[in-house]
Amino acid sequence: MIQKKYLIFILISIGIIFGVLFLGNLTFASQNKQKVYIIPVSGTVEPGMAAYVKRALEEIKDETDAVFIFKMDTFGGRVDAALDIVDTISNVPKGKTIAFVEKRAISAGALIALSSNLLFMKENTIIGDCAPIINSKEGMKMAGEKIQTVLRAKFRALAKKNNYPIVLAESMVTIDMEVYEVVMDGEKSFMKKKAYDDLTEDEKKLISSKKTIVAKGELLTMHDAEAVDFGFSQKTVKNIEEALSLLGYKSIDIITIEESWSENIVRFLHPFLPILMLIGIGAIYTEIKAPGFGIPGIVGVICLGLVFFSQYLVGLADYTELLLLLIGVLLLGIEVFVLPGFGVAGLSGLLIIAAGLVLSFQGFVMPDPSLPWEGALLMKNLAQVLGSFMFAFLISLFMIRFVLPQVSKVIKGPYLGTTLSHSHVDATKDLSVEPGDMGVAHTFLRPSGKIMIHNKKIDAITRGEFIDRGARVMIDKIEQNRVIVKLKIS
Repeated sequence: MIQKKYLIFILISIGIIFGVLFLGNLTFASQNKQKVYIIPVSGTVEPGMAAYVKRALEEIKDETDAVFIFKMDTFGGRVDAALDIVDTISNVPKGKTIAFVEKRAISAGALIALSSNLLFMKENTIIGDCAPIINSKEGMKMAGEKIQTVLRAKFRALAKKNNYPIVLAESMVTIDMEVYEVVMDGEKSFMKKKAYDDLTEDEKKLISSKKTIVAKGELLTMHDAEAVDFGFSQKTVKNIEEALSLLGYKSIDIITIEESWSENIVRFLHPFLPILMLIGIGAIYTEIKAPGFGIPGIVGVICLGLVFFSQYLVGLADYTELLLLLIGVLLLGIEVFVLPGFGVAGLSGLLIIAAGLVLSFQGFVMPDPSLPWEGALLMKNLAQVLGSFMFAFLISLFMIRFVLPQVSKVIKGPYLGTTLSHSHVDATKDLSVEPGDMGVAHTFLRPSGKIMIHNKKIDAITRGEFIDRGARVMIDKIEQNRVIVKLKIS
């Protein structure tokens, strides 16, 4: 009986040992899974995307053995945002970054894709055409040589770092560059036309094949198969898992880093920032011209607040821009509540807000001469802000002249159950005024107020229009207790 107990004890002990070893192996296998972080790069390349990529890599910077895959689907966007993303990716340890073109990597997207150590492309995808485009009076056109030469240098540096064909990479951004595929002494290489023309006759005799890859007036754009042939893409694959399998990763743990709620808001608001700015400035100007803090003032502060908030989240606006906004709003508040009218305080407030808006749309104060797109961006921001101010001014005048007076006619009240039309005598009989008499607005008429006529202050009302204090007015009609006036146009 004792021996039987010992046997059961031994069997249980063996079972426990095997169980511990089995669980340990499972844990070890789980710990040995290769971590793969997928960072989608989709939509327009703009500061919101740059902030998202930077935040994503910052969160996992301590994952020294991880693989980072940038899933590309973009037509491009702003050069400064693309270069920020390139710098962020380039700081990841060598051999850890892979660009996977899911649909397309065009323009700035091609620049971002080539910043990764390896490139894979899905079937029927394209990459290339990184021509820098700027807005001009004639519409969209190719940027000048100053911008092109900087981008060419960047493409060459990335191609050299990640072993992509340097000449072909450069041809993605240079429209007047002609490139040949040359087979010399059995070795294939890519050569600029200028370099080919400089070959000696003896060297040209060694060439067994010559084919034009990029014609003059074109930019290199490749589909997935061409990218493999030209030495950019490792292979055309169906999905990310197939690409990882080709690289030898069998046991993987894929983690997709999504955009945060704030980054989603920023990217959603980005196309509407000029509209928000236009509405905000127009609403604030309307508030100044119609004293009192009402709906226009609230709408203006909310719209401008959204503009600054979105730019603050992407790292463009900082405390300096926020301080400028607060100072501008404070001066406008002084204009509305302390010094009614539109004078030094109001004008200064708008100028300070404009300066804050311009700075919030860029990551610099003065453009760097070595980065020519910064100068172009500054001019674009100035035009955008000043244009918004001009259109807001015109819209505000329209609102004040035509819309607000009609609102006062539509929204009437409060109402009494009976009228007081016969409850007292006509008080205007003792005022010694009649239609056609001239006077001056003693207060703002919005639409009622006081006028000074024949050295007397009397109550008056307009037919819905707003009249500033000090403006010349004329009595248009007198009915019952009301003196109806209109603006005297000289």
